[in-house]
Amino acid sequence: MRRTAEFVSPKHPDKLCDRISDTILDYCLSRDPNSRVAVEVQGGHGFININGEITTNIKSELPINDLVEQVVGKGYRIQVKLIQQSPEISRGVDTGGAGDQGIMVGYACDDNDEYMPEEYRLSRDLCRYIYNVYQYDGKTQITLDDDKNIVAIVCSFQNAEKEQLEQLIVEWLDYKVDGIEIYCNPAGDWNQGGFDADAGLTGRKLVVDNYGPRVPIGGGAYSGKDPSKVDRSAAYMARYIAVKELQDKQLKECWVYLSYAIGRKEPLQATVKVRTQTDTFGSYDLPDKYSVYPNDIIKELDLKQPIYYETSQWGAYGNGFNWDKE
Repeated sequence: MRRTAEFVSPKHPDKLCDRISDTILDYCLSRDPNSRVAVEVQGGHGFININGEITTNIKSELPINDLVEQVVGKGYRIQVKLIQQSPEISRGVDTGGAGDQGIMVGYACDDNDEYMPEEYRLSRDLCRYIYNVYQYDGKTQITLDDDKNIVAIVCSFQNAEKEQLEQLIVEWLDYKVDGIEIYCNPAGDWNQGGFDADAGLTGRKLVVDNYGPRVPIGGGAYSGKDPSKVDRSAAYMARYIAVKELQDKQLKECWVYLSYAIGRKEPLQATVKVRTQTDTFGSYDLPDKYSVYPNDIIKELDLKQPIYYETSQWGAYGNGFNWDKE
């Protein structure tokens, strides 16, 4: 069975929105680690809209326009509508409960040293390689066969000619191109990208932010959310547990499922599903050595630090964050 995954560059319009959201989040956490932040960004065609909730002890006015311009530069009309977190939400979080209901899925596999699906790892690696040369809007896509050999590559990058992209791919492949279908700018070379070509929205690249299409996701976006939101923190903890269990039990694959109700610290589901080296599947309840109460997750992974902008550029997993480590 063939497996395909894609990745997008940091200048993709949806990623621009993720990066703005996490830039605002990091600013708040760097000055007040207990900030409550839920910021959504929609941008495109000269306009950027910032909407959401921020509750913080920062005394000065938040420099939202400056933070936006750090990501996208000047020249945009910026509209801001931010209010404080709903007291009906905060009363559940203040007692250590989850900030919302939700289902989080963590994953790890033995495909590579990053413990990520190989098709995802390769697609991201190629995207990074090309982005080092063309720091513009772009996408990559890799298809593997049953033996994890690359059989197809799709690459579209703004301001890059087809022949130049093909040469970069050959270099990245170390000239091992026999039998690989390569499609560079298949709709033609293009120069209009980012917010000039398309609208973007925070949280619209969920599969790219997670593990690629091989692995199910719970559905919650990460960017712009402080760690009291289990959409983000419990997803990171699920990844942390999956990596630990994979290594401890020498598994081929591991999935961790966590679910919560708003205002409750106890999870409604905490299940580990495994695939062994002999292709046997099994499942068990989460071992007691892991605490998945929201406040314990934040403490275990040190999540009140301004670390989130980096996750919005190249994905949350397989990049050496606390939750990636054995």
